[in-house]
Amino acid sequence: MNTLIKKWNLLYNQADVVDYSAAKVLTENHFLLPSTGIALDLACGFGANALYLAQQGLAVTAWDISNVAIDKLKVSATTQGLTINACQENIQIESFAKCSFDVIVVSRFLDRTLSDAIIGAIKPNGLLFYQTFNRERTNRVGPNNPDYLLAEGELCRLFAKLKLVFYKDHALIGDILQGLRNEAQFIGQKYSV
Repeated sequence: MNTLIKKWNLLYNQADVVDYSAAKVLTENHFLLPSTGIALDLACGFGANALYLAQQGLAVTAWDISNVAIDKLKVSATTQGLTINACQENIQIESFAKCSFDVIVVSRFLDRTLSDAIIGAIKPNGLLFYQTFNRERTNRVGPNNPDYLLAEGELCRLFAKLKLVFYKDHALIGDILQGLRNEAQFIGQKYSV
């Protein structure tokens, strides 16, 4: 078992599923979701986004490097009477080959090398919901390595090939005790062919 899998398995063994909820970019913009279709929860962890998408009637696939997280997601899905195709996956560009989704959700995960592969896996008119940590933060929640933190406006640049539907990043403007802080939100739609 590689070191990365061990790291995430340890984290998910120590964490409690109930402490995780679906990303706000998804729940606060649920009205944008198609009534039917195929969705991917990328780097799903315990799968809060996957569970939410399945509750909305979508056929859901969920990928994560941690087999512990995937096993816990399968239990949650079964308990809730939901069908989710949860798979342990070391997510790489090749993971997206021959895949296509109406919706992709990425929450608190950043691998810039996957941007084009993610865009390529979205069907025409499909949506990308993305929410992750910023470099400009009010506290030290999330990773400290800048490789896993967004620069200002970076989501818009990484996914510039998509039509911008929604973007939010309050950064350090105004009353930092209010509003979404420490994370940026993005929704983009793939242009129809």
